[in-house]
Amino acid sequence: MKIYPCYQRTLAKKITATGIGLHSGKKVTLTLAPAPLGTGVVFVRTDLNNVRIPMSAELVQDTLMSSNLVAGEAKVGTVEHLLSAVAAFGIDNLYIEVDAPEIPIMDGSAAPFLFLLDEAGIAIQDKLKEFICIQKPIRVSDGDKWAELSPYEHGFLMDFEIDFNHDAIKATDQKTTLDFNTANFAREVGQARTFGFLKDLEELHKHNLALGGSLDNAVVLDEHSVVNEGGLRYHNEFVRHKMLDAVGDLYVIGKAILGKFSAYKSGHALNNALIRKVLANQDNYKIVTFYDKESCPIVYNLGKNS
Repeated sequence: MKIYPCYQRTLAKKITATGIGLHSGKKVTLTLAPAPLGTGVVFVRTDLNNVRIPMSAELVQDTLMSSNLVAGEAKVGTVEHLLSAVAAFGIDNLYIEVDAPEIPIMDGSAAPFLFLLDEAGIAIQDKLKEFICIQKPIRVSDGDKWAELSPYEHGFLMDFEIDFNHDAIKATDQKTTLDFNTANFAREVGQARTFGFLKDLEELHKHNLALGGSLDNAVVLDEHSVVNEGGLRYHNEFVRHKMLDAVGDLYVIGKAILGKFSAYKSGHALNNALIRKVLANQDNYKIVTFYDKESCPIVYNLGKNS
């Protein structure tokens, strides 16, 4: 396994996949492409004359069902699963070309995106990778829900707790932790699928939402149990998927985070509010780099074709 973590990263080559939009139910073509230094992560709506939507905390305008970036009349939604995989590979500069207003749902997890990035491989760029190092505890809350980032300079630690009053979810451990790096994310979180309740599906369809949702791309629950014949991929897949979502939501901050993330019943809105609060005051963080790979706190893989 080749590891070279301290310099900025893009893809070694372009790669394309197709899938179904979760909400539209229509075919979506997604292309991930290398980008030069200074680009950041940029979404390109190829169906709208290549309008560009930069990944930015301030552009997250809709968090009802997923994280959605909005720039003028252009929108790209359901970005969190893809961005969690981008974060796992530590990619700094990337064009994400899509011909629809949402990223394809694939199997409802980050695993297909991890596969695409691994196949494309990682190219190392000639500039040190920058990290956002959290300097003081930052917390946001909404009722009993909360999310917090606190100082931790030795990597990115995460712990997450959910509290669903449903028999199938209560039967699992509703807490999980993650010491974030490429391998740990892929193994412990990356395959966790989004989940939803059968009773909510009819109402969602009335609002033209979740038209592409199925047992092929979500864990579906009836009143008491999991409907999917194959059951769960992890014993606590529900909370692991919420952790996956948080990885993608937090990466919208624009750089890899060094710190500890803790959350209770958090979702897309609180996760976004948290990174906005971090960025609102420069005393909350500092930008750091590492001159040798041994001192870099997060280990990122290069992909098999690098």
